[in-house]
Amino acid sequence: MLTESKLGKVLLVGAGPGPVDLMTVRAVRAVESAGALLYDALCSEEAVALAPPGCVRIQTGKRAGKPSMKQDEINRLMLRLARRGLHVVRLKGGDPSIFGRVGEEMAFLERFGVETEVVPGVTAACAAAAQFGFPLTHRGEARRVVFTTARIEEGGIADDWRVGADPEATVAIYMGVEAAPRLAKALMAAGRAPSTPVAAVENAGAQHARLTVTTLVDLRDGLISTTGGPVLIVVGEVAANAVAMKHCNANQRIFA
Repeated sequence: MLTESKLGKVLLVGAGPGPVDLMTVRAVRAVESAGALLYDALCSEEAVALAPPGCVRIQTGKRAGKPSMKQDEINRLMLRLARRGLHVVRLKGGDPSIFGRVGEEMAFLERFGVETEVVPGVTAACAAAAQFGFPLTHRGEARRVVFTTARIEEGGIADDWRVGADPEATVAIYMGVEAAPRLAKALMAAGRAPSTPVAAVENAGAQHARLTVTTLVDLRDGLISTTGGPVLIVVGEVAANAVAMKHCNANQRIFA
């Protein structure tokens, strides 16, 4: 029987928005030393390929609308691997502390005496802002940033958007593309001006990222066309500063 001292450690690692060169040095080293790698579907092939030969590699899914392992299955799998004495890396897209269920996984593992460590990553909002040349905060326009998600438990959509009513707030909405018209309507009902700029970025940080700059009222009325990648919706005055970069497919519109 394994004693607690022989338990493997579990690292909850942020892979960033996709490209390996946007991973932190610590994240790269963690994957390179993994005995077992549990990775989300949004993690790039290049990131997964950093794992050493002989590493146990398991994809967990965790992509909206796609087949995924249940969270309790992932928790139990991490525990089983740690009990085998393996150095376990749980690789997540973006930053594990932002809509990555890192708190749930830490609490579960620590309940069984498994040591955990969180390695931060670049979240999609920061990647999108850097890639398309707009700030998330800006003097006189945006005094605060709100990271939020449109999704709630069991696939529902959040209805209370008072958090986004502040005209001096930049609101970064994750997992909201399917409900974009409804979100825009809710934000306007909460008090946000119909003319508020919106930047919609698909596959933020990747070479094939796509940008559309629009307004809340147009978002409410627009048709949605994506290539199936994750879309971040940024609402606020700073979104008007988003500029299409030459290396990105900015002419392919997400919202028509």
